[in-house]
Amino acid sequence: MAVEQTISRAGWDELVVVDRSDPEPLHTQLARGLRQAIVDGRVPVGDRLPASRALAAELECSRWVVTEAYAQLAAEGWIEGRTGSATRVRNAGAGGASQPRSAPRQAPVAVRFDLAPGLPDLRAFPRRRWLDAVRVELATLPFDDLRELDPAGDPRLRRAVSAHLGRVRGAVVTADDVLVLPGVRAGVHLVATALRASGAGVIAVEDPGWPRLRDAIRAAGLEPLPVPVDADGLRVDLLPRDGSVRAVVTAPAHQYPTGTVLPPARRAQLVSWAQSVDGVVVEDDYDSEFRYDRRPYGVLQALAPEHGVLLGSVSKTLAPALATGWLVARGEWRARIASALASPIGPGLIDQLALASFVESGQYDRHLRSARLRFRRRRDALLAALAVALPEAEISGSAAGLHLLLRLPGGADPVAVVAAGARRGLRLSAAAPTAVRARSYDACLILGYGNLADAAVGEAVRTLVESVREAAEGAGDPRKARR
Repeated sequence: MAVEQTISRAGWDELVVVDRSDPEPLHTQLARGLRQAIVDGRVPVGDRLPASRALAAELECSRWVVTEAYAQLAAEGWIEGRTGSATRVRNAGAGGASQPRSAPRQAPVAVRFDLAPGLPDLRAFPRRRWLDAVRVELATLPFDDLRELDPAGDPRLRRAVSAHLGRVRGAVVTADDVLVLPGVRAGVHLVATALRASGAGVIAVEDPGWPRLRDAIRAAGLEPLPVPVDADGLRVDLLPRDGSVRAVVTAPAHQYPTGTVLPPARRAQLVSWAQSVDGVVVEDDYDSEFRYDRRPYGVLQALAPEHGVLLGSVSKTLAPALATGWLVARGEWRARIASALASPIGPGLIDQLALASFVESGQYDRHLRSARLRFRRRRDALLAALAVALPEAEISGSAAGLHLLLRLPGGADPVAVVAAGARRGLRLSAAAPTAVRARSYDACLILGYGNLADAAVGEAVRTLVESVREAAEGAGDPRKARR
């Protein structure tokens, strides 16, 4: 049965209903509900929205859910927020009865430059080759194969994934170890569900880390335990060793959002921890295909296959909309996790077969090689432009993945910079919502460059500088961000 939570505020009607059993992301539900409340006139133009922390506390979700919803509405032109003042409704839309006659209707600002993390180059999606693969698979598929789908995923795709992971990532895996899922979040939810069935109450997670994974853990009925990250990644020495925690979710190949890579000594320490507590390391291998200064480390799972769960997807290599990922587990953990999978939850059969064909034919490897070269050039161009335009900003992160961590110069609030950028058609993300306890990231932005056109790097950075300057001036800081 759906579990519903309402967001209310003194003097307001019920604004929106968020259904945690709905597969649609919470921030999308929240943005849609608030947008409709504005259009309906239940939240008039000029009215204040709750502070992100207050609304997150009332909704019992991460602050990231609220800030993402607010950022989306700001980018569309529905709300605006400035440093030192509340976030307010600026546009009631076509159906808004509360729109003052004197206030002209403002059209949403289209996204011109996408610096938000988490996306590959969507313009480079291999449409023709993918369409060819779909056509061939659909034309040659036996009729009986359309009857039903194996909950673990199509055997052909599982064989293709296992061969790819063994050859490219050094994983210890057979086709029987692979489960086909919609993506990494679904994998974390499945692992958490299996752990809850065995009596576990918590899973350790990186702090800072991807908020949606914490949400997936909570949705399964467990609590995420934040463990700090430093310059070498997860602080393995801070993991409990008394058996109270037997699972940890980590991204050793490229930590989000810090961009650190877990070094060999700490990898060995993490494996030793898992063996000592008879636990499992849930490895998020989300963008490991992109390393620009050296060959990437192989997967951690290979060091102790019986104590590792490996998660991956094509969301960072092809497109998130394909909703195709995998989970690799062996032995006891494979059995536990498979028992929590009552029915197929992965993509449809045709998409699974198209991806299998794409991998088997070598098209996937060729696509990755091309993408790796493109992202390396784009990252270099972005770093060069930032060094000139924002010399006071501190930039960190290994030469890998699809994002950088940028610490803003004094006087600029990242939330205000995100809002100022949205008014200019620049999509940005603040780092603060990724942290539970770590406050040192409150002054940081996460800059993604995967979905940014090469020719737009210079103008995107200039727009970022303008947004930083506006935020600094709005805060009353006499020190202006310098070009």
